Amino acid sequence: MTCTNVLVSTCILKPTSSTEKFEKMNTLRFLGTGTSCGVPQIGCTCPVCTSSDPHDARLRTSVLLETDDGVRLIFDCGPDFRQQMLGVPFGPLHAVLISHEHYDHVGGLDDLRPFKHFGQVDVYAETVCASHLREHMPYCFGKNPYPGSPRIDLHAISAGQPFAVCGHEILPIEVLHGKLPILAFRIGSFAYVTDMSAISPDALSALRGVRHLVINALRTKPHPTHQTLDEALAVIRHLSPEQAWLVHMSHEIGLHAEVQPALPPHVTLAYDGMVATW
Repeated sequence: MTCTNVLVSTCILKPTSSTEKFEKMNTLRFLGTGTSCGVPQIGCTCPVCTSSDPHDARLRTSVLLETDDGVRLIFDCGPDFRQQMLGVPFGPLHAVLISHEHYDHVGGLDDLRPFKHFGQVDVYAETVCASHLREHMPYCFGKNPYPGSPRIDLHAISAGQPFAVCGHEILPIEVLHGKLPILAFRIGSFAYVTDMSAISPDALSALRGVRHLVINALRTKPHPTHQTLDEALAVIRHLSPEQAWLVHMSHEIGLHAEVQPALPPHVTLAYDGMVATW
């Protein structure tokens, strides 16, 4: 796409059908809600990994937000991206937003190939992360890219410096993933936070007023680079969103049927394929 970084866009947007309602809605599709190993985890026979409940099966975390004016944004693009998108109506992606360079968040970028049907795909990543992506995918970004490679327009961004996609301002916000600074993203009343282990007062301030929050909760026990369920709930209490969805969960989060009833009414243990609207 060629519409980014300007408030007057030339985006390819979904046409309005005469049968559509006048009141548009934002639609959030959870493509994956699992941690780097996914669930079930290879070789594990725990109750979660052997569960027959589809809510307990988790591909790597990624979400698709479609705004009320038809702008489609992917948050993280992991190695399950091809599988995740097979069940989604085919259409342009106006931006792909990368939280950090770990493989479970970037391993699906090569599977953006089909979307060159709509033109270049704008991918946004923090400056160091963008540099590493260029090194790891030289066939996409060299002077003579491989003809079959995805058409990616890679943009280097920085925390605290907003940019626009099709008229929507997006604010990258720095949080910590262990010792690694990574990006959360805010667009209007919505925010996406994953892989976080710690958050600064400034970052909390930048998220104040968010009404719809996606946030990570790895498991119940402490972890050096991801926050726990209780830590996620503490952030949610501080921000007081209308609705919060938990993602990036391992098999150690517990069975969906047991964990969900214990959560506050406005907090949902997200699951693969779940769709939320507002």
